[in-house]
Amino acid sequence: MVRLVFSWNIKSDQETAYFEFIVQEFAPKIIKLGIRPTEAWYTVYGEGPQIIMPAVAADREALQRVLSSDEWIELVDKLKNFVTDYRYRILD
Repeated sequence: MVRLVFSWNIKSDQETAYFEFIVQEFAPKIIKLGIRPTEAWYTVYGEGPQIIMPAVAADREALQRVLSSDEWIELVDKLKNFVTDYRYRILD
């Protein structure tokens, strides 16, 4: 298994739409693609990203296939309508 960590900040005028998108589309689709979120952290106070979401995938090759797929790119483009400072890191 390979671990990865996503992070971003929610646009202030998009919070309701963001949460609807995450629950109804983003989470189900990343699971279908083979990325399994393990938890999600919402920063209420302090510095750093507002959302941190660790996840796992089967292996690095499978993860790379997902991250370069058209379906993933389209999903992240939709996410970026609701967030800023989107980043991810792959951890071995």
